[in-house]
Amino acid sequence: MGLLDQIKNKAAQEIGNAVGDAVRGAASAGGKQTESFTFKDIPGSLAELQALPECSMDTPFKTAALTVCALCAYAVNTDAGIEMLNFLKGPQPLSTMELQFLKDRFMDGKTYVPLSYFKGATPDNNYTPSEPLTIEVFSNPYSYDNDGYARLLIRSGGADTERPITLRKRGSDGKWFLWEQMLLADIRQPKASDPWA
Repeated sequence: MGLLDQIKNKAAQEIGNAVGDAVRGAASAGGKQTESFTFKDIPGSLAELQALPECSMDTPFKTAALTVCALCAYAVNTDAGIEMLNFLKGPQPLSTMELQFLKDRFMDGKTYVPLSYFKGATPDNNYTPSEPLTIEVFSNPYSYDNDGYARLLIRSGGADTERPITLRKRGSDGKWFLWEQMLLADIRQPKASDPWA
């Protein structure tokens, strides 16, 4: 990447941060909060995931966004996806049941489901996200009802309601880890595979 591109990216990031702060401030009223995360690309390995600034995992929102990325990676490379998800799960790796659930959800070629959480990805465009890749994560007045846990929501372009993801905070360092995700529920078929489209 050339210097000009670096300058453009830095300027865009600073503008985005200022806008994001304003949006977050407005959204926090009434117990609701929205955080937006932008990625140049979906990480394809644990090392690439760990290189992202969100990997500080100091908020549940960051871990939720990284979980979507890990699920996208799983759709392409099962081993890499499992490695990323185990990292995001922290001290409690994926159980045998969770591994089987992942396998079942992707068995019918539904690799588009995790892509549906990126902005711009809809059934009409076969879940092709807009660039730059952006995920919005939401809280509501009930997100922090259980101490040490956060139940957040992420909107899919193929569903009518947001899907929940639960994160758990580790007391020793304040990091948030994936506890439970309901992001792989069925959504509307992409137009290309819908015989009624």
